[in-house]
Amino acid sequence: MSMIAEHMSCIKQSAASVVSARAVALRQQGKDVISLSAGEPDFPTPEHVQLAGIRAIVEGKTKYPPIPGIMPLRKAVCAKLKRENGLDYAPEQVIASSGAKQVIFNALAVTLDPGDEVIVPAPYFGCYTEETALCKGVPVVVETTIADGFRLDAARLEAAITPRTKWLILNNPNNPSGAVLDRGRLEAIAEVLRRHPQVWVLSDDIYEHLIYDDLPFISILEVAPDLKDRTLVVNGFSKTFSMTGWRLGYGAGPLELIKNMTKYQSQSTSGACQVSQWAGVAALEGEMGFAARQRAIFQKRRDLVVQRLGAVPGLEAICPEGAFYVYVSCTAMLGRTAPDGRAIASDADFADYLLDAGVALIPGVAFGLSPFVRISFATDTASLEEACRRIAAACADLR
Repeated sequence: MSMIAEHMSCIKQSAASVVSARAVALRQQGKDVISLSAGEPDFPTPEHVQLAGIRAIVEGKTKYPPIPGIMPLRKAVCAKLKRENGLDYAPEQVIASSGAKQVIFNALAVTLDPGDEVIVPAPYFGCYTEETALCKGVPVVVETTIADGFRLDAARLEAAITPRTKWLILNNPNNPSGAVLDRGRLEAIAEVLRRHPQVWVLSDDIYEHLIYDDLPFISILEVAPDLKDRTLVVNGFSKTFSMTGWRLGYGAGPLELIKNMTKYQSQSTSGACQVSQWAGVAALEGEMGFAARQRAIFQKRRDLVVQRLGAVPGLEAICPEGAFYVYVSCTAMLGRTAPDGRAIASDADFADYLLDAGVALIPGVAFGLSPFVRISFATDTASLEEACRRIAAACADLR
């Protein structure tokens, strides 16, 4: 008899980590692989943030931190939410955790009883469904459509709600599609939620500073402030500030929820790294000019990938409005045969085929909506150009 819990058989490992590990293994074998799988900016952490972290180490700020986060960070989060989003929170309503994923896990862990449902629009970031399952909840996937720009439809949302529904997870902009919810769409979603007061909203805003073409970021609470008492705002430092390895995220929400998340965190990860928290203070309080410069670079890369892959017969590259991914439809590739005779029957097969061609990306099955592949353009332009060339050549070889 295995000592591993039965529920672990239902949990999938992070798709990005699996693909990235395969790419590394192939490189170690001497193969040339361009990895477009990870959602990790290739920019360095801003210098003023780096220096704040170094200063924290030199000043001995390396001890156990308070479980919900150091007070200067929680105050900086409150100031940021007020300044940028028009939201009023007290420091007691804020928790800092070891990444935004930990914030989400804490929230689900303290609110879900076995059988409670969490609505997750697809395509989705994989941790939403997997963490729901780990917390004995039931993920209820609501598919979006390419024709609708991968935006959640209010009627489909309402049809998915049951008396057991506890959360709706909104990721705006969306990973992996890059879809951005506009004011009208958010207002329609809010109207549905008002009719179902048992449903809470987990608003994952991690890509809020990565929106293109001068489109605004609009929070669900900006259009529906009456939902504040049942909304958890989740954000972090990985994407905007290129702090993926610092492992720092935060949540802001109703006091009772934050208190219970803090209690849970006290028995799991404990407080987030104090050095990272002091760096986070500098990030939130410092200048933000770099963010606009990085966003402009990302937009040029986006346009490059969409143009190059959109010209490949059999691929449809949907132009994302935010984040740094292109969600490419590979429907026309299914049913074709590779030069070595293997059949391309799914987006997973297509991704495996492209990996052999020297490009690592993630199949849409990992995001709950097929047949697509996700391409991250958070890498240098030369690599993106070569990756697009390899993808085009590989597609041309399919019969």
